[in-house]
Amino acid sequence: MSCDLLLAAINARYAHPSLGLRMLRANLGRLRDQSVLREYDLEASPESIADSLLKADPRILAIGVYIWNVRTVVAVVKKVRHLSPQTRIVLGGPELEGEDMSEWTGLADLFLCGEADLVFPGACRDLLEGRSPESPVLRAAPPDLSLVQLPDAEYSDADLATRVTYVESSRGCPFGCEYCLSSRDRSVRIFPDGRVFESLDRLWLRGAQRFKFVDRTFNLDVDRAEALLAFWLERQRPGLSVQFEAVPDRFPPALRERLRRFPPGMLRLEIGVQTLNPIVSETVGRRLDPLRVEETFQFLRDETRAIVHADLIAGLPGESLTGFAKSFNRLAAWQPAEIQIGLLKRLRGTSIGRHDDAYGMRYASDPPYELLSHRGLSAEEVLRLKRFARFWDRLYNRGHLRRAAPLLWQGSDTAFEEFLAFSDWAFDRFGRDWGIPLELLSEALIDYLMTVRHLPRARERLEEIWTNRRGHPRLQPRAREGKQP
Repeated sequence: MSCDLLLAAINARYAHPSLGLRMLRANLGRLRDQSVLREYDLEASPESIADSLLKADPRILAIGVYIWNVRTVVAVVKKVRHLSPQTRIVLGGPELEGEDMSEWTGLADLFLCGEADLVFPGACRDLLEGRSPESPVLRAAPPDLSLVQLPDAEYSDADLATRVTYVESSRGCPFGCEYCLSSRDRSVRIFPDGRVFESLDRLWLRGAQRFKFVDRTFNLDVDRAEALLAFWLERQRPGLSVQFEAVPDRFPPALRERLRRFPPGMLRLEIGVQTLNPIVSETVGRRLDPLRVEETFQFLRDETRAIVHADLIAGLPGESLTGFAKSFNRLAAWQPAEIQIGLLKRLRGTSIGRHDDAYGMRYASDPPYELLSHRGLSAEEVLRLKRFARFWDRLYNRGHLRRAAPLLWQGSDTAFEEFLAFSDWAFDRFGRDWGIPLELLSEALIDYLMTVRHLPRARERLEEIWTNRRGHPRLQPRAREGKQP
């Protein structure tokens, strides 16, 4: 059975639904009833996704293109183009933000660049009525958010029960961080507060439990931040969690008082640190005061029960491995619940490329466009950082061995150096940094602590940690140690 308009999302994981396509569908007006939203994730092959889309026989197929799905989207679109040439294809998303569109030639009938909430319906009507666009590239100006409908109705009950509920109350960011897409337009626009709270309340009443705001800077407007926190404090219930992105230098007394009132685990704050080197930070347009950042983290750790997630970027121009280690060690001493390490990427449409000559920046030409090396960071050091980040995420950020990992650096202030030594050792042991069963990784950690760090009670310490955390021992008997890949 054919449909007029099929909006397709290829998400990184099932738990992460597409907010962008839900925004488009919510603003289709009379065309909404002629549209269908389908979602896939990267576990599915391009062939199976294309077959599913072709079965729907859409007159228009619209797909969002992101850094994580661009290869899959290209493969899907090529197959749809070949087998259903009459289907009109519309592509949009951050991967289309560069000025040069030549590499996309022939893959779509229309490319939507920018925030297309209000221009998408007209473009679809033209295609359905047989009118070809004047240009294959439509660059949408930022819309008046008072005219944009919020998409709470586009989340199904199953979405709310099993997935993250992405929401937004503002767009834009006032900061000029050159590695970030938001630096292109430093204006901040706000959805009307009344409509935001009504939309959030509808989602909450329908049972949504995991809310994540995509606002770039939740605490930019402190009064609005307080109002949002007050809204959630009035709606506390078991299992509810709310996540915001925040900058570390805007936590005045009134906001702090609200934060102190949240119960354990309900509030998650993602703090963009990126680097604690003021010179490097200034180079990429992100000014910071490390002392103020430190005071904020100490407040959040000591006076709130929020789960704090800190972001660091490895490979910024001018920052060596030693320099990154200093930022990491300082941040680790503040004890955030998670430290997410991302390797610098040259995203389309950002200005980070202006440093290429001065610092000898080299990036991969294919997504995700990660740094390969620069004059202060060799290619081998980049690879070591990537391995470090993967092992750190597995052992620390995901909570599997969060209480055990600090045994690697206990009694010292060199968490980075000690964990880097372990990640090098573990990579040599397994020959990879992915797909390692947790039990084998735990055994490797024990071996390392006992034979390299000379902690004879490492096994007993980890057994205690697992027993206290789970209520039963988790580590496998030592006899299984030989079962390694």
